[in-house]
Amino acid sequence: MPELPEVETTRRGLSPHLHGRRITGVTLRRPDLRWPIPPEIAELLPGQTVLDVRRRAKYLLIDTAPGSALLHLGMSGMLRVLPAKTPVGTHDHVDLSLDSGRVLRFTDPRRFGCLLWQPADQTHDLLRDLGPEPLSDGFDGNYLFAASRGRKAPVKTFLMDQAIVVGVGNIYAAESLFRAGIAPTRPAGTISRERYVRLADAARTILSHAIERGGTTLRDFLNADGAPGYFEQELFVYGREGEACKVCGRRIRDTRLGNRASAWCGHCQR
Repeated sequence: MPELPEVETTRRGLSPHLHGRRITGVTLRRPDLRWPIPPEIAELLPGQTVLDVRRRAKYLLIDTAPGSALLHLGMSGMLRVLPAKTPVGTHDHVDLSLDSGRVLRFTDPRRFGCLLWQPADQTHDLLRDLGPEPLSDGFDGNYLFAASRGRKAPVKTFLMDQAIVVGVGNIYAAESLFRAGIAPTRPAGTISRERYVRLADAARTILSHAIERGGTTLRDFLNADGAPGYFEQELFVYGREGEACKVCGRRIRDTRLGNRASAWCGHCQR
């Protein structure tokens, strides 16, 4: 599933093609993706000018005067800006036609993504209870330390809780914990303030670098220009179970936390 850097990379790729453009039409080739597509998408978007393309957590918002199209890429979703006459594939479910003669096309083979509607004066239920952005001023080690007090859940599960901080999924949680030297199995409430400062700094650094590098190429992810991300080759633990640690040479462990694979180094992470 695309994580925050992949979604931010997509946003940055789309924004120059969408900002200030008028949506001339909406083509829905099916009535639903993960959830039914609200009627407002087809009824209110045509004729509107795109005011902004934003990201909140792993969601993209295409802002217009009456409201925003809210998109999530799911497991295999992809957004591309294409010439209007580009042939339509089996999994090309949605087109937003633009006055530039191009279309924004939403392709999603597995249909775990979504296209929903957020009125201009409201916050969608999916966004209402989210935690701070990891690259914002509201996220730091002091915040993590305070939020973790009394929590017995493993620190990796805590870090991936979207009510605590958004967008830090399995890949970047694993890499951040490795960089900070913290075992993912440690109870969140037992970790010191100093170590949370290191963890928050690691998460910010890794996410920022991954965005610069275009995200992580995993299975289906391609950015808005159809090019893959380039961060995968720099991963230290994620997806490297059983291989040698790049720092100490010991075998990378494979642990299950919350039904998710959790790769980590038992020597470098304590």
